[in-house]
Amino acid sequence: MSDPNRIRRQQLIRQAEGYLELISLYGEKWSCAVETRDTLATRAIETLERIDNPGGMKAQILFLRGQALRTMERFTEAVPPLREAAEYEPQNVHIRLALAWCFKRCRRLDLAIETLEEALEADPEVAIVHYNLACYWSLAGSPKLAVSFLSQAFELQPDYREHVIREHDFDPIRNHPYFQALTTVIV
Repeated sequence: MSDPNRIRRQQLIRQAEGYLELISLYGEKWSCAVETRDTLATRAIETLERIDNPGGMKAQILFLRGQALRTMERFTEAVPPLREAAEYEPQNVHIRLALAWCFKRCRRLDLAIETLEEALEADPEVAIVHYNLACYWSLAGSPKLAVSFLSQAFELQPDYREHVIREHDFDPIRNHPYFQALTTVIV
């Protein structure tokens, strides 16, 4: 049996994605004004709210809602839809990355770390998960764990070495011998 709402649902999801893409494209070239960013993100949320029957797209709809809220820097509000999306799709690393990102900004490093450890269980080969765990462990004051995860990120994607210099999350451990040893290695 076919779902008569499927095409309409897909159109609305694509429209919401388009609003969010405009924000990121705009931001790559020019500084996106806060009011423009928030207007586009709000339109994305309003578009998602027009979906009557989510069908099998509940996780994607929740993820997009969380992303829109995250884009508007409403991190606390973004957590519930992202958490629910993660329940629907526990193997989706992108959902967990977004959720952890929000937890960090809500000053809940413990939950950010826990969320990324769950992402590692889903897919241990994603370099950004290791890199972000290194950042969060650095902020949590655990240089040994931070360096361990950073080392894994470098192994999976060597160009992360270039990001370390500009990454303020590593400031708490930048002078630690473990960090120095890993980041001064000539590749």
